[in-house]
Amino acid sequence: MSKEDKIPSDSEWRVMEVLWESDVPLPSSEIIRRLGEHGSMTSRMIRVLLNRLCQKELVDYVVDEKDARVYHYFSRKSRSECRREKSRRFVECYFAGSQTGAIASLLQSAALTEEQIEELEALLEENKRKGEE
Repeated sequence: MSKEDKIPSDSEWRVMEVLWESDVPLPSSEIIRRLGEHGSMTSRMIRVLLNRLCQKELVDYVVDEKDARVYHYFSRKSRSECRREKSRRFVECYFAGSQTGAIASLLQSAALTEEQIEELEALLEENKRKGEE
């Protein structure tokens, strides 16, 4: 499976969010319950998504000690790792790999507060210092 194939889809991302929010591995029944509170995914669809995420090596599981039919799922990659990969792929697909073009497009379409502008300036300065090292 290529690196691009290991990026979670939008539906898979929703499942990952549930796992990232938990401190412990969750059985599929709990994932289904939590996702049922916020959307319209069926239990079958959630199980399919869990299987895909396991194939993509983004999620893994441990077998329940008391019942071998129950798997407890956990994420193998952090939210920030997945976000970086998804962002990189987005820039490649929609901006021909131009990070500057992606940032410029986002900035042109946003009405930023003074606080947000200061935050961005601080990030740019930090990035500039890293480049000089």
